[in-house]
Amino acid sequence: MAYPGYGGGFGNFSIQVPEIQMGQPVPETGPAVLLDEYCGFPAFSDAYSSAGDCVYTYFSAVAGQDGELDAEELQRCLTQSGISGTYSPFSLETCRIMIAMLDRDYTGKLGFNEFKELWAALNAWKQNFMTVDQDGSGTVEHHELRQAIGLMGYRLRPQTITTIVKRYSKNGRIFFDDYVACCVKLRALTDFFRKRDHLQQGSVNFMYDDFLQGTMAI
Repeated sequence: MAYPGYGGGFGNFSIQVPEIQMGQPVPETGPAVLLDEYCGFPAFSDAYSSAGDCVYTYFSAVAGQDGELDAEELQRCLTQSGISGTYSPFSLETCRIMIAMLDRDYTGKLGFNEFKELWAALNAWKQNFMTVDQDGSGTVEHHELRQAIGLMGYRLRPQTITTIVKRYSKNGRIFFDDYVACCVKLRALTDFFRKRDHLQQGSVNFMYDDFLQGTMAI
């Protein structure tokens, strides 16, 4: 396949969803379960059995009567869950693009199935971040981001890595919230491109309006 991000476990959410206690850091996990296996979870409903499922507990505590999370509700849900651990909570803008990445029914919100996928992705990205942050600074620098992107299976040119660092870094350092925003955009734009490259050759033509719809949403 001619695409980056589809061979590495972190790029395609290939991890198990861990069970954690409220407010506790997410334990270390590794690639194990493919994304498709998460798609079979039942939709949010009053009949859903939440016994032993911390992810559903976090979701249902914040979701409105429509059984979905908008950006502000998602931000509150993730903050209350403690998934960020010792890092700063996710910004509202990062939560908006998280929704855009997985909002397949175009409601502008996340249902429980979509939230479950996001939870898996965040756990994987957090583990990746912790792995490459070798000095324990709570940030990643240029060379660490290059390593992180490689671990996710992306194969990007040095110039592209430099562009990403300039976009998401503060004084050359990328904090966890910006790192996750970067991962979301990489995944979403790769999905957008891949769906239009029917021959899977890494080259595609599309209309200007289609380009805007795909990129302005992220």
